[in-house]
Amino acid sequence: MAHVPLIPIGAAREQIADDRTFQDHRSALDELEANLRQRRAGVQAGWGEKYAERVHAKGKLTARERLAMLIDPGTRPLEVGTFVNDGDVFGEGLRSPAAGVVTAFARVEGRWCMVIANDNTVASGSWWPRTPEKIERAQTMALRLRLPTIYLVDCSGLFLPEQSKAFPGGTGAGHIFKMNSLLSASGVPQLAGVFGDCIAGGGYMPIISDRVYMTEQAYMVIAGAALIKGAKSQKMTSLDIGGPEVHVHLSGCADRRVPDDETLLSCLRAEVRRLPSSGADFYRGDAGSVEPVHATHELRGILPRDHREGYDAMQVLARLCDQSLFWELMPEAGEEMVCGVGRIGGLYAGFIINRQGLVGDPEHPGAMRPGGSLYRAGIAKISAFSRACDSDGIPIVWLQDISGFDIGVEAERQGLLAYGSNLIYTNSTNTVPMFTVLLRKASGAGYYAMAGLPYDPVVQLSTCITRLSVMEGRTLAIATYNTKLGDDFEILSKDPAERAAVEAGMAAVEKRIEADMDPYVSARQMDTDEIVELGELREYLAALVEMSYQNTGYRRVKNPRIWTLHDLAVLTGGIR
Repeated sequence: MAHVPLIPIGAAREQIADDRTFQDHRSALDELEANLRQRRAGVQAGWGEKYAERVHAKGKLTARERLAMLIDPGTRPLEVGTFVNDGDVFGEGLRSPAAGVVTAFARVEGRWCMVIANDNTVASGSWWPRTPEKIERAQTMALRLRLPTIYLVDCSGLFLPEQSKAFPGGTGAGHIFKMNSLLSASGVPQLAGVFGDCIAGGGYMPIISDRVYMTEQAYMVIAGAALIKGAKSQKMTSLDIGGPEVHVHLSGCADRRVPDDETLLSCLRAEVRRLPSSGADFYRGDAGSVEPVHATHELRGILPRDHREGYDAMQVLARLCDQSLFWELMPEAGEEMVCGVGRIGGLYAGFIINRQGLVGDPEHPGAMRPGGSLYRAGIAKISAFSRACDSDGIPIVWLQDISGFDIGVEAERQGLLAYGSNLIYTNSTNTVPMFTVLLRKASGAGYYAMAGLPYDPVVQLSTCITRLSVMEGRTLAIATYNTKLGDDFEILSKDPAERAAVEAGMAAVEKRIEADMDPYVSARQMDTDEIVELGELREYLAALVEMSYQNTGYRRVKNPRIWTLHDLAVLTGGIR
């Protein structure tokens, strides 16, 4: 049997950062993460208590109350897309917290599921601009991981004043139903509970599900009572048109009627209970989930907020991997990159992370060069590692803190474009689940090459200190005003007025770019899936890796005796 040489990594916090430095880093992050928690709470409140009371007055639960009742006791949902539409204003000053829909990974009867729940405290669960895209993103995650998908439907249809931004286009509302169909075609179980409104196109979403439950006050209609009254001069209620009496007993579009929300949620749990058990315990073997020796929460004092400051990448891995054990592959090549295998939640995963600070330069022995960039050897190394993980069926976690590719005459002569293209090809054609974390910097083509969102990671996470952009604000300001600057980037003009104009222009460019780098901007426009606290990172990654192993039979998972990774290690001198 091939040995998986997991060895202890990391050091005690006191050995890697003095008290003052650690506290300074933690204090800087504390402020940002407190703001994150506050903003999350605001989103989760929907349109506020008044609208929650309106829901309760109808004898119904809110979306998040339904979610809390659905999941296993003692667990919490891991939301994605919390900040979609954050800060956007629609119509006459209206906001749509979380785009009016809750999407979350949730453990139900011991299995991870994707839950999609209309927020009935926000315009009665209407679909806003980006609501369809958010639902489709959640469906895509479910499809990639083969997760049972549960729809908690309470939706009054499109928010009509903004219909032009949600109805048409390739990712418009209708694409939701295509995703329903693709999930069904792939054998992914879909369960739907209809708790109230289900109007127009939204009526198609539950129909394709394998089981459809309706409460006594729920209805599914192509057109509601008001529209029928206008079109056909018929006076009737939406319940008369498409309530449970119609769809359970006449049309067959629903399977069962239940008296209330609580009963329906219990029925959904019972349906999940019927599914085959998770494969994750099988792949764990005798290994359980063991916390790292070095506590995950210490990441808050290890990662500097200032992206120009370095840190030890191995210390990050030591606070994510079970027991702080790790097998690094090819450590002698491409020193600027660290790649290897660790367990998280008792399950193997491949990890790739950028090394920070100064690293050795193999092209110039004895010289050093900045880490956080992609050079030839590092690109070749992580390309080979990524392919090997794909061959072995091991999910990959990409931990980005990258400034971009190496540039200059030497880089071009070395063919970095070709090496980068090879890495992009590898990541574009991998079939194993990949998960990307933007720790701090995610810049330029390096962001793409390291499995950024355009390269279809199942989930991309950001932190409160993430900076996602083509280039830094100062760099772009210099590029914009290049003709006005000397070789030392100082303003050439001696005229005070012209100098002031250039200084103001450069400052404006830098300020605008810095604002665009805000992780909430990325989350608002769905350029990242979720912003997480550093202390939550292991929890999210452990859950995602477990989901990768949950459903057996849809992808290859090789046992460690026949890993391609062992062949790679032998060829590079890593196993004796």
